[in-house]
Amino acid sequence: MNEAAPTLPNFRSDNVAPVCPEILRAIAEANRGPAAAYGDDDYSRLLNARFSELFETAVTVFPVSTGTAANALSLASCARPYGAIYCHEEAHIHTAEGGATEAFTGGAKLVAMSGRNFRIEPSSLRQALGQATWGVRNRSQPDAVSITQASEYGTIYPLAEIAEIGAIAHDRNLSLHMDGARFANALDCSPADMTWRAGVDILSFGATKNGAMSADAIVVFDQDLVESLSYRLRRAGQTSSKMRFASAQLLAYVEDRLYLRLAAKANAVAAHLGAGLAALPDVQLIAPVEANLVFINLPALAINRLAASGLQFARRGQDVIRFVARFDSTEQEADEVIALVHRVVSKR
Repeated sequence: MNEAAPTLPNFRSDNVAPVCPEILRAIAEANRGPAAAYGDDDYSRLLNARFSELFETAVTVFPVSTGTAANALSLASCARPYGAIYCHEEAHIHTAEGGATEAFTGGAKLVAMSGRNFRIEPSSLRQALGQATWGVRNRSQPDAVSITQASEYGTIYPLAEIAEIGAIAHDRNLSLHMDGARFANALDCSPADMTWRAGVDILSFGATKNGAMSADAIVVFDQDLVESLSYRLRRAGQTSSKMRFASAQLLAYVEDRLYLRLAAKANAVAAHLGAGLAALPDVQLIAPVEANLVFINLPALAINRLAASGLQFARRGQDVIRFVARFDSTEQEADEVIALVHRVVSKR
């Protein structure tokens, strides 16, 4: 009888991770008897208070089932159908959400911008808004700016940069949205400092990539956005009947800094992996490893060999691949990846 081939590490995405035990226990605890539906349950009633404590200001929290829903509906509350939303050219809302933002805004235009380290640069944003044709009816009218923290390539906006972008946006009466699918992985300060204190009006708060089962959230700092967003959520089918299970996940996620502990594990493995890969010949990091994402340049032949080996990763173009560390990834798994990459790049 043939022995089964050894299972290679899976660094394709943090979406492939299991649910962390603390959140599973929270779901089981919530699964006791009947509870009010559509957010009137005891768990959901706690969300605003708990997240207001976390962010050190009054917020309104809406659980949603996906990060795409969080992004698209957040931006729909900020942008008119004829509006323009400024984002980086690699932003998830622009490259990977199937036009969801355009659909839920009713047609708002995404204005994609370049920027070093895969971030919008304040000077470029200021220039773009200065060149916008305000009040001309055959042009989309600027309504919002969206930044991704951590970015699609794992780089992190410094607080001063977020604040400068926020000031530029607010000077033009634009809203600032933050796509925080990997918010915990980017957090090296207080949640308040990274968001509303720096000018963020609305946050897509990710949990599913970092240990939750099926829960992300929209955290609203600008309370003028709340009423319209509540109607948009219902219309989009994002007002869950059994919301207690999503709310229980979100409460457990932030309890005792669980979200930060899980993210720290993933980030540490990514840092170890990035350092090991950068030390190999013919391997080049595409971006600094600042969260749980590692991007490298490799010859196409080497990438094909890696894929044939059974190693799980994501390909980004002809000669770029991505590794994503999860909260349950280990340094041993990272070492296996480093050794395997070394073998394929050394093979002639």
